[in-house]
Amino acid sequence: MVSRWLKRFYVFLIFLFLYAPIMVLIVYSFNDSRIRGTWSGFTLRWYIELFRDPTILKALYNTILVAVLAAIISTIIGTLAAIGIHNMPGLSKRIILNLNYIPVLNPDIVTAVSLMVLYRFLKLDFGFTTMLLSHITFCIPYVVLSVLPKLRQLNVHLAEAAMDLGATPFYAFRKVIIPEIMPGIITGGLMAFTLSIDDFVISFFTTGNGVSNLSIEIFSMSKRGINPTINALSTIMFLSILILLLIINKRTEKLDERGARIEKN
Repeated sequence: MVSRWLKRFYVFLIFLFLYAPIMVLIVYSFNDSRIRGTWSGFTLRWYIELFRDPTILKALYNTILVAVLAAIISTIIGTLAAIGIHNMPGLSKRIILNLNYIPVLNPDIVTAVSLMVLYRFLKLDFGFTTMLLSHITFCIPYVVLSVLPKLRQLNVHLAEAAMDLGATPFYAFRKVIIPEIMPGIITGGLMAFTLSIDDFVISFFTTGNGVSNLSIEIFSMSKRGINPTINALSTIMFLSILILLLIINKRTEKLDERGARIEKN
């Protein structure tokens, strides 16, 4: 009994440590004062000003657009790459997997400088396109690592069984393989989306004049003082991601229950 209580208390402390800063940010997004750490009363003025600030709205638009495009493209490429890696023979598979780990373990500054030098070498104009290509590049390995575990759990004879029943290879891939690994694909897509929104270093080195995301904009603001509207924007983004995760988890649970019922019958 004591051991169970200690474990729960330990978990509580971990989550408190992780989420206490976010809770403080949410509370102070309703603070009437511009001074951080001083409570002057409840207000919604920062949420109203948020939608009146063209600079922040433009940065938010760029951030969401890049994150959505990077998540979609990297999820497609990463899923196909994971399937290809999964079907490789032993030595080749280990080599490619180790190469896939390098961008994950590599410091962001190394990746950022490498991409910047590459774009300079290719004589590309820095801007939205280079930022998008960079986000796709660093998101793909995470998608691969999210999809591979689901492929390992997959019955190796499932696609062959579908084709024996008359399905074409593409139909078997689309209707049999993809639904089975969909939880891993969704996880990889969400991870790519959140990593893209969160990124600063790579975006900073690969963007151009007139194109910035929220992380770059907040970095610029920090030199002259953080605008309280950033607290309001961060609150909205946190709650949006939280709601999205709850919906996807609920949907995944329903799919797992449906699959378990089908297997039982």
